[in-house]
Amino acid sequence: MGTERRKHPRFESLNLLSYVCLDENNRALDQGMGRTLNVSKGGILLETYNPIDPEHTMVLTIGLKDNMVDIKGKIIYFRTDEDGKFESGVQFIEMDKETRLTLEAYITEFEKQND
Repeated sequence: MGTERRKHPRFESLNLLSYVCLDENNRALDQGMGRTLNVSKGGILLETYNPIDPEHTMVLTIGLKDNMVDIKGKIIYFRTDEDGKFESGVQFIEMDKETRLTLEAYITEFEKQND
């Protein structure tokens, strides 16, 4: 069996989101819609119908319950599922304090459900 390398536990969570891909100068290159398949304090598994260039940084706008949050992230792996959709593991790299607190409260609800 493989060793778990994740720093934070992930919880299945379907949330719609929009994303903007940025180049090294923070200029928008591409945008699209997708959904989360799971979420943790450190990242998400993102499902999209179009591939995303893993070289670019992303700004994700995610609906977490009644809150919309913006989080900057980067793709650390990607694959194509059996239906031809694209799954990207996105690591969070930047968020403000209010967003972090909203995300932590959202994750805490999942942790309580699993106790």
